[in-house]
Amino acid sequence: MNSMNYANLFTLTLPETILEVVSLLILIVDLGLLRKSTHAARMTAASVLGVLGCGAAILWLIAHPQPLGISGGALASTPLVAAVQIGILLLTGLVLLLSLKAEFSRNPGEFVAIVLLATTGMMLVTAARDLLVIFVALELLSLSLYVLTAFAKQAAISADAALKYYLFGGMSAAMMLFGFSYLYGLTGTTNLAEIAASLAAQPASPLMVVALVLVAAGFGFKVAAVPFHLWAPDTYQGAPAPVTALIASGSKVASFAVLVALTDSFLTSSQSLQASTWSSWIVLLLCMAAGSIVLGNLAALVQTSVRRLLAYSAIAHAGYMLLGIAAHTLQSGSAVLYYALTYALTTVGAFGVVAIVERSAGSDRFDAFAGLSRRNPVLAGTMLLFLLSLAGIPPLVGFWAKFNLFAAVLRAPFAAPWGLPLVAAALAASAVSLYYYLQVLKRIYVLKSLQSEPVWASFIELGVLLVIAVSVVLLGILPGALSGWIPLG
Repeated sequence: MNSMNYANLFTLTLPETILEVVSLLILIVDLGLLRKSTHAARMTAASVLGVLGCGAAILWLIAHPQPLGISGGALASTPLVAAVQIGILLLTGLVLLLSLKAEFSRNPGEFVAIVLLATTGMMLVTAARDLLVIFVALELLSLSLYVLTAFAKQAAISADAALKYYLFGGMSAAMMLFGFSYLYGLTGTTNLAEIAASLAAQPASPLMVVALVLVAAGFGFKVAAVPFHLWAPDTYQGAPAPVTALIASGSKVASFAVLVALTDSFLTSSQSLQASTWSSWIVLLLCMAAGSIVLGNLAALVQTSVRRLLAYSAIAHAGYMLLGIAAHTLQSGSAVLYYALTYALTTVGAFGVVAIVERSAGSDRFDAFAGLSRRNPVLAGTMLLFLLSLAGIPPLVGFWAKFNLFAAVLRAPFAAPWGLPLVAAALAASAVSLYYYLQVLKRIYVLKSLQSEPVWASFIELGVLLVIAVSVVLLGILPGALSGWIPLG
């Protein structure tokens, strides 16, 4: 790689570099200048610096929309990648703003710095087009999330959740690495496009099927798809609320972005294998999707914790998105990323409300939300919009996300025998999801609380939640505002 290519590489990764520099700056300010300040002052300074870092990275991506090529094709720079990266940065900024009043850790600078490192991993995962870069970026993301999950050191449930998350994550990383090694052994390259071209010239082999199964298992863990979902409910319940919001939002968006790229690269470049080897990949995705939709929605019906309910809801939503990835049409990739971004935005808002109620009531159980409409009408109203959007009720953005996704599935190559039954089953599952979302809203608006004290929230928290709620409504009324921003391909 010559000097010009190094210059292009630095330019291409400048947004990630900005986040890394800001994370170091946060540590210097927190541990050096503000060490004897109050916790609130340190948390505010760290969060504000983190948000400014995300803003600077967003401005760079907006100011440099043109594709930049680098030798080897390890990282992609396209309008689609830039759009997803901007979405991840916006989600991180919202999470940091909702963390301003968090008191689960005595080390706010370290918390925000690791959040930015996790975001760096998400952005690299989104742009990666090489097996080694994908694996390294996923490990940067995963290790950061393991540490963040255990950040509430005084809570045993946080340590327990982090340990389960780490053990399952280690096994999934091993399976993914085995799958990648088989792909490299079959093709002699780690570049996705070159792997696809090499496999297109080879006859189908059992080893290829084994590699696909292992890769699917690794990514199944990252997106919490059945049967690799066992970590999600405990992690969602035990991690600090801002961390759970980050896992459920930015991490999901990045993982689905690389899954879309992987599927598009292989199936587009390997037309001769679609009827043989690569049909195994589609079958794997459809099986995980069906299992996730069924188990996620049914398990959510019996939950009494809002965090665990949202965890099983996340499993079901992962199933919907896997259907879109398996569809593999011109519009399906954009439909999946549209769904992922809108779901992530809504989930950040939902966990923001959960964090505030949990801080006031000391619990995230359904009963803690009883009478919220009288104790804090703004929180109740925003939670109403978030849950109805997750259920796919018009005119909220969740409706259009599902509409676009299911329309792409109906145009899929497998649509003739399976498209309509799959979409019908997914719609029936969405009806089931409405029932358990309404169970939470019933507590908020119908049942009376034994406590009459108002649920207090800071001006910034209410402001962020209102911005997210208004976005959910406006993007539902004007769906083209976001879908036009996410280009095809």
